[in-house]
Amino acid sequence: MHDSNLVLGVDSTRDVDAVFVNSPLKNYDLAPRYNDYTLPVLGLAYIATYARSMGFNVGVLDAEALGLGVSRIATIINGLRPRWVGLNLLAPTYQYSVAILRLLDSEIQVLLGGHHAKAMHEEILSDPAIPRIDALVIGEGEYRVAALLENTDRRATLPQVLWRGRDLDTMLTGKAAGAGDWLAPDVDTLPFVARDLLRQDPFMANDGRTEANLVGSRGCPYDCSFCGAARSANPDVTVRTRKPENLLAEMEGLARDAGATAFRFVDDLFLAKPAFMRTCLPLFIAHGTGKRFVWDATGRINTLSTVPDDLLALMRDSGCREVAIGIESGSDRLLRYMDKHITAEMARTAVQRLTTRGINVKGYFILGYPTETRAEMEESVALIRNLWRMTEHTPGTFRCSAFEFRPYPGTPEWHRLLASGYRAADLLQYEHADLTSGGQQLLDRDEFNFSVNRQFGEASVPEVRAALTAVMAEQKDRLPQRDHVQRLAG
Repeated sequence: MHDSNLVLGVDSTRDVDAVFVNSPLKNYDLAPRYNDYTLPVLGLAYIATYARSMGFNVGVLDAEALGLGVSRIATIINGLRPRWVGLNLLAPTYQYSVAILRLLDSEIQVLLGGHHAKAMHEEILSDPAIPRIDALVIGEGEYRVAALLENTDRRATLPQVLWRGRDLDTMLTGKAAGAGDWLAPDVDTLPFVARDLLRQDPFMANDGRTEANLVGSRGCPYDCSFCGAARSANPDVTVRTRKPENLLAEMEGLARDAGATAFRFVDDLFLAKPAFMRTCLPLFIAHGTGKRFVWDATGRINTLSTVPDDLLALMRDSGCREVAIGIESGSDRLLRYMDKHITAEMARTAVQRLTTRGINVKGYFILGYPTETRAEMEESVALIRNLWRMTEHTPGTFRCSAFEFRPYPGTPEWHRLLASGYRAADLLQYEHADLTSGGQQLLDRDEFNFSVNRQFGEASVPEVRAALTAVMAEQKDRLPQRDHVQRLAG
């Protein structure tokens, strides 16, 4: 395949307005990528889709999915000679994004966005390693990115758009007032994501179904201390949930055009509000969704442990296959510290209620959290094993997905760590972590194995990784052989 064809959606016979890049989690010039499945970059695809709808020639280069190294990424972009290159900055990929920018032709304008750009925009604008920054867009970018592609000078009139002047001491910003809809696009009027901009979505799962990922809402009303979507880190973001009719229209389009019969709602709120569930799920059932499709979604334990039984029946009857829930810890003390508004017993209740109705559950856990004791880490491991035992004979299954704690800029936990004496520079030293125990490598999770190599709780980094590896190796052995990679990665 010619390198330019790796940029999805772009028409290489025309002048290219922008290439949006998902930077890699490793420099694959130097190290291989083991996992061949990665989650799609829906955020970049939304921005590119909207820009295309406004007439611009744009494409997406998913360097992580392709396992591309820094030098090859720069070669591809320079070969297409776009007017703009856009990068979604994340803390783990920041160093590689900067390395890419340093290799780009000087006439290509640089557009930056993403969680890291929002949380640390002053530090990024003053970073001398970045040759130029023509626009740094804070928050949801669809409308403002399209305006910038139309005319770079519009950055002076757009809210929450910053850029660097001729030297590092000059940082400029567009207007701060009158934001209106610029910062909060109407999620029901945005065009559906153009799937030709995405790799592996829709994709053929090992069970024979064609699956697609969807975003059902934006914004979050909760303030979990580790999360980049925490309310206190995003005071500018309003909570917006798509209308059920809008969701059904996208699902039907994917079924018609790609043969999709399985869907995954990747946002945090789809099963978080009982009022929305009562509105949406009966419409799904009336539409015949439960007979034709299956769907997965994220849910809140404080909701699913307490909602009336009839709502759980509506989930099952409308086609719900699996619910992902953030359990995070088996320690109630630590859950309070995280501001989760749940207990370990509530997690057990939610898992039991769902799996007895034939709905699978995936529980997320974090090991090595700040202030976590060794005993509390063991409580988390014990809870995972308890949930496995609880669901051995239920119609639905339970699986865990555990991670080493990683600090993200702008989160409540980030600010607590800085206040306790950690340096921001140390908290940003992300590196790939080789999870190996007794010669067994968890290569299926390659894209998720990164760390800042700092001890945050009582257990040392080797202790945390040993516990994590043991749990995930056991989880891998418990999964049906048909679906290791996708279910471990997901």
